[in-house]
Amino acid sequence: MSCFLLACSPKVTTHKTPQKEAAEKPAAVVKTDKKFTEARIALLIPFNLNTATIQSGSKADMEKSVMAIDFYQGFKMGIDSAAAGGLNFRLSVLDTRDNNEQILSLIKSGQLSGSDLIVGPVFPEGIKQITNYSVANAIPVVSPLAATHPDEFLNPNLISVVNNIDLHAEKMCGFITKSFDPAKTIVALISTRKSADESLAIPVRAYFKKDKGSRFTFQEYSSVYAMETAKVPGKRYVVLVSSSDRQFVVATIDKLAKMKTAGMQIDLFGHPNWLKQNYNTDKLQQLGTKITTSYWVDYKSAAVNSFVKKFRKLNSFEPGEYAFKGFDTGYYVGKLMVSYGANYLSYLTAFKYKGLQNSYLFKRDEQLGYINTSLFLLEYKNFALNPVE
Repeated sequence: MSCFLLACSPKVTTHKTPQKEAAEKPAAVVKTDKKFTEARIALLIPFNLNTATIQSGSKADMEKSVMAIDFYQGFKMGIDSAAAGGLNFRLSVLDTRDNNEQILSLIKSGQLSGSDLIVGPVFPEGIKQITNYSVANAIPVVSPLAATHPDEFLNPNLISVVNNIDLHAEKMCGFITKSFDPAKTIVALISTRKSADESLAIPVRAYFKKDKGSRFTFQEYSSVYAMETAKVPGKRYVVLVSSSDRQFVVATIDKLAKMKTAGMQIDLFGHPNWLKQNYNTDKLQQLGTKITTSYWVDYKSAAVNSFVKKFRKLNSFEPGEYAFKGFDTGYYVGKLMVSYGANYLSYLTAFKYKGLQNSYLFKRDEQLGYINTSLFLLEYKNFALNPVE
């Protein structure tokens, strides 16, 4: 048994949303667009309703499905907000159960037929499962939560929202080349060469072997202790740590902090996963630590506060991380459909968006689809994490 819900969004304003930045239409796009009579979106998320115990219908009773509930509620609010532009949406909400057999069943039953856009599944294996259907039927698929590199899917219709690790490396390295003097700086990569570390280490190495990166002295060490024995007096060290292994990272941060206290000039760049872990904030701040991320919420923002109040009123609980993600995804794709009709996909790379939590700027790859290249670089400063750029 699958979950099948229909939600027709009215042409009314339900939330004051962030405005998109102005963008030029690409020259290759024909000016006269085919209009939608009704935009049809299929949302595939793992509610796991076949195993959840539902008594009161409260969020606590469905703890295993919190992510799906939050994302759905946020997504629906985003679509409703976009509908204020004058377009009705038909939203089909389907429970994938985080199960490939269930996804295949949804496809075979025809519940995805006629969709103008599919959002989800949210996990990589599910995205793989739906790829052939997407390609065969020329239906765009949004990957809303997976950070997996799109070369694992090979779907030209895929819209990858979350930045892959190569883009994180490019963001860090680009900032370094703009902000530091090559004559006075040594870029040091700390990598154990374990497979988990190499996902970030490989693009970092490649960057500093070519173009602007090649102007810097680039060194690599298996640990910060090896770096200390080879240090060059008078040089500023920009240290990139490609590991998110907690034990290794704690020891590395402790040692770097001691080295900086002793007079060594050090600037630290960490793995994106550090934001989900817990490290000594004083030491991270001492090292001027910077970390890339696909998302960041400014709780001082009027738009964010408005969303939180609206979400709380509608759902009787606080919005979590996935509610923000859902809203940004829903409003973004909905606004595209409202603005550009059935040819919305042709405008994807021209529609720049700064949302409540995410920002989007897509580039097109003929084999891999549409890849979001916009992400944040955050810095520990004044005991808070805030965007550097």
